[in-house]
Amino acid sequence: MDFNGGGGGGNELHNNQFYQCEESKPLLGEMSEGNNNTKLGAGPCKRSLHHCSSSGMRYKLLHEGDIQVCVVKHPRTFLSKILTSKFLRRWEPHHLTLTDSSLTSATPTGYMETSLSYSSIEDLQLLSWDNAPKYCVQLSFPGGTVLLQAANSYLRDQWFHSLQWKKKIYKYRKVLNNPSRWDVVLKEIRALVDMALTSPLQDESIHQAPLHIISTLLAENSNLSTQDHENIIVAIAPLLENNHPPPDLCEFFCKHCRERPRSMVVIEVFTPVVQRILKHNMDFGKCPRLRLFTQEYILALNELNAGMEVVKKFVHSMHGPTGQCPHPRVLPNLVAVCLAAIYSCYEEFINSRDNSPSLKEIRNGCQQQNDRKPPMPLRLLRPEPPTPPPATLLPLSTAPSPPQPPSNPSNPPPAPSIPISSPAPSLPLSPPPSIVNSSEILVELERNNNSANAKRKGGPAGGDSEPNLIDCLLVSPAVNMLSIQLPAQADRVLGCFALILKMLSDYDDWRPALASLLQPIPFPKEALAHAKFTKELKYVIQRFAEDPRQEVHSCLLSVRSGKDGWFQLYSPGGVACDDDGELFASMVHILMGSCYKTKKFLLSLAENKLGPCMLLALRGNQTMVEILCLMLEYNIIENKDTQLQIISTLESTQVGLRMYEQLCDRQRELKELQRKGGPTRLTLPSKSTDADLARLLSSGSFGNLENLSLAFTNVTSACAEQLIKLPSLKQLNLWSTQFGDAGLRLLSEHLACLQVLNLCETPVTDAGLLALSSMKSLCSLNMNSTKLTADTYEDLKAKLPNLKDVDVRYTEAW
Repeated sequence: MDFNGGGGGGNELHNNQFYQCEESKPLLGEMSEGNNNTKLGAGPCKRSLHHCSSSGMRYKLLHEGDIQVCVVKHPRTFLSKILTSKFLRRWEPHHLTLTDSSLTSATPTGYMETSLSYSSIEDLQLLSWDNAPKYCVQLSFPGGTVLLQAANSYLRDQWFHSLQWKKKIYKYRKVLNNPSRWDVVLKEIRALVDMALTSPLQDESIHQAPLHIISTLLAENSNLSTQDHENIIVAIAPLLENNHPPPDLCEFFCKHCRERPRSMVVIEVFTPVVQRILKHNMDFGKCPRLRLFTQEYILALNELNAGMEVVKKFVHSMHGPTGQCPHPRVLPNLVAVCLAAIYSCYEEFINSRDNSPSLKEIRNGCQQQNDRKPPMPLRLLRPEPPTPPPATLLPLSTAPSPPQPPSNPSNPPPAPSIPISSPAPSLPLSPPPSIVNSSEILVELERNNNSANAKRKGGPAGGDSEPNLIDCLLVSPAVNMLSIQLPAQADRVLGCFALILKMLSDYDDWRPALASLLQPIPFPKEALAHAKFTKELKYVIQRFAEDPRQEVHSCLLSVRSGKDGWFQLYSPGGVACDDDGELFASMVHILMGSCYKTKKFLLSLAENKLGPCMLLALRGNQTMVEILCLMLEYNIIENKDTQLQIISTLESTQVGLRMYEQLCDRQRELKELQRKGGPTRLTLPSKSTDADLARLLSSGSFGNLENLSLAFTNVTSACAEQLIKLPSLKQLNLWSTQFGDAGLRLLSEHLACLQVLNLCETPVTDAGLLALSSMKSLCSLNMNSTKLTADTYEDLKAKLPNLKDVDVRYTEAW
């Protein structure tokens, strides 16, 4: 078989047909006709049609692979025809790499001694041979032909489409690299997009490569008109339906959102793009510009006439019309966008405070501290303070909270300096707030006239030297309130994304995950000191406090001990409290109504929030009255003076007096119950209930009861309130009852002397079993047929040194 050039002898080709595939059409403006006059040598050859759209086959884009190569140069003389005949032709194995500009071999010898540039390839065809090696791809170049032989038809087609794609994308890159007329460029972009959408290749780079070409084009031609920008965005819109825009294109989209927020392109083109980002993005850390683009898109929606109503409709569209959102990534992505936007409002102030590079400086490569200019000095503007008016008496309803006891409840101060029944002390009015101006951010500080603070600074009290703002924010204990006034644009951004957080908290299915995401308080300190922001955020925390689900309202507490949570921030004296403790009382109410009615929670309140609790109880808050009664009932407060003060507080209101009298009645019954005497062993009949157990224990003295069996009864976790009253209980049998996790938590804090516990066939889970780690006296524990896991079992063994007899049959730990 012999390939011949235009002239010269040779046999005629029989049944020669050539059809050009749609994918092999030239770029816009180029026309090419099939070469039906090509002459072939000895054997007949048939060029078959391969329609990309009709076959429906999909191929992965090849970047390299092994293939047989043969090069046939156009014969010029009779001798060259003989040398290139099929009898003298040879095939060479090569490992070819499809680079961005050429076809190269890993072993540059023989036919592939030099790379074959895509620009030199004149034609690309599929060939099917009848009496010769099959599965060939023909690459025509000036002066000859390159034949690539694959092992099967699928590999041949894969090589064909990959080479065709590389050749065309190389041409588009050159054409769009030096644009001349923008009307022609727009047509070429549309042709490029159409080629990517109709390609049979299935690879991420098939859609990403055109997007990168177009983003480079836009970056290098920033002086385009707005109409050209919008035309290009509309042209590439089909590519963005199933692909994230590359970083440079995100920058271009952000600029468009900022400059033309009311453009229809924002609604019609950017909306599906942002929806796809929120539904499918897994990590904004890998591409932060996607997050920035989403943020700018939401701000553009907020600029429309309807404002936040449009944003609300967008958030609702992301959730869906049903009660359960079908897209699990939407909520965390929306929260990430909100947090980044809120942080950006305070970025300059935080960078000035911490002397750290801004995001803009990081993008520009200026990450080292030595490479940056020194931060703008923060100047404290202090007007001349007016003469303070004479001290006045505040009414009791506006008096500050009583002083909090120290961390050790066993040694608190004897009593507040002002008796509960006495009038409030006279307090001098504080001086007007000082104002700190840092380029764009206005900071107001209210400070106490504390001479100790001046002494700590090393200067005289009342001196003229300006205090250091950073020290005031981070160190000074004299700072009572920090109020930050943002510029108008930053204030709008803060308000927009704070309202989005409020919208997210209104969806019941999103609330548990939202509470978990916000539990670590991922906001800058400056935002938490912003009155407007904390007012908007208060709605979110209120929704958490009202939610009856434990996984939601438990997130009001801190993530770990020693770190403040929402419970501390919105409590009286907290930086976000502006309602005299109403939200605090609501949070305590929901927490006390769940499994948090424990000594640990009450002890935390007694150590840190006893003053606010007493003040709210004095105002008649029933939840706080109940809290104080429980502190007395569980002996949380050991100091006698503090106990008397709590009693005096309870007796000051009608509801407190009533609940205190009920507490006294219960205490008398408890003393009677715990009086020495009665049986040492007791077994309740089957089908007994919680009420039966309470009735039995109220009938006499059980101070000697050591062994109690409630096996096969109908008792639940509610009976734990009765069990913790038994002082001598050492063995407890709860086999086949409905005793659950809440009851175990209560037992673990009150029955420290329990030695034997049978929980066989009870509904307890790891959440309750982990609480048993505090019962160091346990030596026998039966967890047969429970939901115990192996990890919890290992944890219990490590924390219970006296545990010798354990039954974990029919559990995951077995």
